[in-house]
Amino acid sequence: MSSVVTKEKRSEHSIGLINGYFAYIVWGAVILYWPYLAPAKPLEILAHRILWSLLFVAVILIYQKRIVSLRVVLKNSRQMKLLGMASLLIGFNWGLFIWATMNEHVLDSSLGYYITPLLNVALGVFFFKEKLRKMQWVAIGIAAFAVLFITIAMGVLPWVALSLATSFAMYGYVKKLANVEALESLMIETLILTPLAIGYLIWLQFNGGSTFLAYGLDHTLWMASAGIVTAIPLLAFGVAITRLPFTTLGMLQYIGPTIQFFVGVWM
Repeated sequence: MSSVVTKEKRSEHSIGLINGYFAYIVWGAVILYWPYLAPAKPLEILAHRILWSLLFVAVILIYQKRIVSLRVVLKNSRQMKLLGMASLLIGFNWGLFIWATMNEHVLDSSLGYYITPLLNVALGVFFFKEKLRKMQWVAIGIAAFAVLFITIAMGVLPWVALSLATSFAMYGYVKKLANVEALESLMIETLILTPLAIGYLIWLQFNGGSTFLAYGLDHTLWMASAGIVTAIPLLAFGVAITRLPFTTLGMLQYIGPTIQFFVGVWM
C-alpha cells in the first residue's frame, strides 16, 4: 500500500515539475510577444488579456464539464476571499510587466523575477515549514548575492523589479493557500477582474482610444490571442503550485528571468 502511495506522490511531483518548467519557459519567451501589440497601450492590453483569458478558460471548463466543480469553489467563502486577493495581485503584476516590456524595462522585469524565487523560498521555509538541503542553501545564497550586487550597481531603487517580485510571490502564496485546481482558480480570478476590464474597454471605445479594430485584422488577432498566451502558462503554473513545494517552485522560477535577461541583452 505504501509503495502505491509513494508512486502516486512521485507521479504528482513529476506532473508538477513538467508544468512548472513549461510555465516558466513560456513566461521567459513571452516578452517577444508583447511588442507586437503596439500601438495598444499597456492598460488596453491588460483589459484584453483579462477578457480573452476568461473566454478561453470558460470554453475549456465547459468542454471538460467542470462547471459543477466551479460552483463548489464559488460557494466556499474562504477560497473565494483568497482567489479575490490572487486576482488583484496578478492583475497588478500583468499590467506592470506589460508596461515594463513595452517601455524598455526588460532588464528591470528580469531582475524582478530573479528576486521572486528568493521570496518564494522565504515563504516556503517560514510559512510552509519546508526544508532546504545544504546545496540548495548555497544556490540561494549565490542568487541573493547576485541580486544584491545588480541592485547596488543600478544605483537607483529598482521599483519595477521589487513590485513585480512582491506581487508575483504573494500571488503564488495566496494560490497555494487556496488550493484550488488550476482551471477553476484561473476562471474565478479572471471573472473577478472582467467587469473592470470591460468597463475600461467601453470607456476607451467612447473616447476614441481603442486600437482593437483600428489597425487591421492582424492587430485584432494579436490582441485576441493575448488570452491564450496568458492562460496557458498560468494554467500550467496552477497545476505546479498544488503539486510542488514552494521552495522547489522558487528554484524553477530562475528559468523565466534568465530567458528574459538574454532577450533584453541581445534584442
